[in-house]
Order: sequence, then structure tokens, then C-alpha cells
Amino acid sequence: MKFVSAIATAACLVASTNAFTPSATAKSSTALNLAVGEAAPDFSLVDQNGKTIKRSSIKKPLVVYFYPADSTPGCTKQAQGFNARIEEIRKTYGADVVGISGQGVESKQEFAQKEGLTFSILADENDAVRKEFGVPKAAFGLFPGRVTYVLDKNGECVMVYDDLAKAEAHIDEAVKALDEIKSASGSKGGFKLPMFS
Repeated sequence: MKFVSAIATAACLVASTNAFTPSATAKSSTALNLAVGEAAPDFSLVDQNGKTIKRSSIKKPLVVYFYPADSTPGCTKQAQGFNARIEEIRKTYGADVVGISGQGVESKQEFAQKEGLTFSILADENDAVRKEFGVPKAAFGLFPGRVTYVLDKNGECVMVYDDLAKAEAHIDEAVKALDEIKSASGSKGGFKLPMFS
């Protein structure tokens, strides 16, 4: 019994160490419930300011990123990264960003205030929205996954990026997708979905 407990403890320590540190390999995937070309599920969640955000009411490109937990090292870097580029995202691409995790509104308020976040982070306390998007668990199912989706103004998914360890890479990938949307909407051939591998 002690041996099994020791193995479980070691696995948790290894997984938690790897879950929030950078990795040498990035990956993107469409092996999730919401794939490129599909309409994103609608949702209505409360942000750190007590404002209800409804996805279908947002008629512009939207970055929806799911992160494991408020105030953890990787999630803090990711939030800071999006916050540093939020004005560029809004002005250059006419888009916005929302972050979603399972902690409550009070946790969101503390996190947003501490980091000076100027975009909405939403409380998905029962993980219903995470489940609707099909965000997988990470690190052998021990942690909620980190997945970023970029939606066009109609709510259609144009990008999925799901690297747990490279939290800051999510910002660059999202901006690339927004740039593709902007470029495609200005072309004569009409809108085409960007291709990501």
C-alpha cells in the first residue's frame, strides 16, 4: 500500500512540475470536440467585474482561452502575455480576448486585480463550458487543459492550439490566426480559413 502511495505521489510531483514549465516541443491539435471550421458553443459566464459575457453577443473575432487555474505560474504568464497585447488585438484586429477557468468570481477578481488584467476572465465553476468545447484534461488527467481557440466574427473556429507547457506561445499563435482572419477578410476571393498544423 505504501509503495502504491509513493508511486502516486511521485507521479503527481512529476506531472505538476512539467505542467507549468516550458517544453521544447509545441503542438497544436484538432483532436478536440471543437475543431477548425465548426461553430463554437454559446456560453454565458460572469467575469471578474461581475459582468455577464455571452459569446453569441460578441460580433467580432474572439480569442477564447481555457487555462488550468488562477494565479499559477504558467497561467499568470499567459494572462500577462495576453494583457500586454490586448490593445494591439483590439485596435489592429478588431478582436477581443476572454480567459476561462473553473475558479469562482472572487478568485477571478483577485487574479485580475493582482495582475492588472484589462480583459475578461470568466468563472466556469462547474466546468460546463470547458466540457462543451471539449477541452481535454492534461498531465494524465490530473489538471484541466490549456487550449486556445480563435473564433471569427460569426463564432466559427479558425484555430485551435493546445500546448499545456508553453503558456506564452498561445498569445503568438492567437495573434497569427487573427492576422490571417484580417488578411482573408480583405482579399477579393472572400473569407478562407487559415490552415494550421
